[in-house]
Amino acid sequence: MAETEKIEVRDITRIERIGAHSHIRGLGLDDVLEARAVSQGMVGQKDARRAAGVVVQMVREGKIAGRCILLAGEPSTGKTAIAVGMAQALGTETPFTSMSGSEIYSLEMSKTEALSQALRKSIGVRIKEETEIIEGEVVEIQIERPATGTGQKVGKVTLKTTEMETNYDLGNKIIECFMKEKIQAGDVITIDKASGKVNKLGRSFTRARDYDATGAQTRFVQCPEGELQKRKEVVHTVTLHEIDVINSRTHGFLALFSGDTGEIKQEVRDQINNKVLEWREEGKAEINPGVLFIDEVHMLDIECFSYLNRALESDMAPVVVMATNRGITRIRGTNYRSPHGIPIDLLDRMIIIRTVPYSEKEVKEILKIRCEEEDCIMHPDALTILTRIATDTSLRYAIQLITTANLVCRRRKATEVNTEDVKKVYSLFLDENRSSKILKEYQDDYMFSEITEKEEDFATGGGGSKRRSEAGGGGGDAQAMEH
Repeated sequence: MAETEKIEVRDITRIERIGAHSHIRGLGLDDVLEARAVSQGMVGQKDARRAAGVVVQMVREGKIAGRCILLAGEPSTGKTAIAVGMAQALGTETPFTSMSGSEIYSLEMSKTEALSQALRKSIGVRIKEETEIIEGEVVEIQIERPATGTGQKVGKVTLKTTEMETNYDLGNKIIECFMKEKIQAGDVITIDKASGKVNKLGRSFTRARDYDATGAQTRFVQCPEGELQKRKEVVHTVTLHEIDVINSRTHGFLALFSGDTGEIKQEVRDQINNKVLEWREEGKAEINPGVLFIDEVHMLDIECFSYLNRALESDMAPVVVMATNRGITRIRGTNYRSPHGIPIDLLDRMIIIRTVPYSEKEVKEILKIRCEEEDCIMHPDALTILTRIATDTSLRYAIQLITTANLVCRRRKATEVNTEDVKKVYSLFLDENRSSKILKEYQDDYMFSEITEKEEDFATGGGGSKRRSEAGGGGGDAQAMEH
């Protein structure tokens, strides 16, 4: 008899890809906003996390609009990780829009329009409305289908609560909803009178003994109390950008699905702002300012910065969090140098959170968390070597080696990554320092090598100054040609 093959069954209901920051669950703060050493995927950076926690608290209260926060620090110090932690701490109710500074140059719209849309996506509006619903337990349901198979279906349903019982005639649309939800006697349901939507809450406890066995997904609920017809307050959360798109005549709400919103006129936005403010005064709506996170903010140019200066002063402005790893550098679009590549007048409006490089102990803890996230079992000695590699090269390079070392380990049918696996992948994949060293050694073999000329300049004193003057003249010619 042939040996039966083992069938691997995979649960495909939820697929989550492992990303660079997928291990972060929050900022890792306690109730008094003190940072824990290791918590919710965050390690170290206690001062920066505490400051970010204060910003999160400020956003939750929703009283202050148009504040600007800058996360500044060296590369690989966890600036984006803090922003992801802020998004996780705020939850799904608060709008959090993330974008890169270079995104605005690749869109088919003006730079300021792209920024404007990003700002509007970050402001939520909670719209309240009252709807009439019928809530009760199904006692009996009768649906009569025509003998020919075509034509109108006719149905009746008897619903009850603890106090009353009523018969209802069903229309064709409601009958289809009942059949789709597979409603039967003993189910507790709600029917929205305005839209005709039927929602199944679960089975009644009185019918719990109808079947010998029930599925794990079966919910048992109490029979509703009071009257069958009730008024219920429903809250819809939308962003200002979604309202803009729906009200722009040229596109309509279909543009929300295609993503091609185009440019939206300022007049439309002004009218929507006035309407939302009216709703707020009448108590129909609440404004929920969120967060706009702009990574690599030094990539924005002077036009974008001047637009942000004006936009942040608006009442309808979210809290803007920016991140950059640049020092004193040129502001894009000008010849002026400024800290972080951001104009001084915008820096004046910011509060700056600094991130500091990780210690060796913190790096080891981060690598341990990443090993857990990537389902990689690593020997303590291999983890020590990987930590040493991270301190000598960069944390990002060391994190990249985790998965590759795990693949080498699986190739030799082992379950735990050892030191030999780490050494193997270290020799296979170069880091930036070793790659630069090879380029310097073999620069003559590469095309368009410019390092040779610079080295010759420094090697020959007079020749260097002559070449520099020639380069300066060339630059002048280029400027003249531009003019």
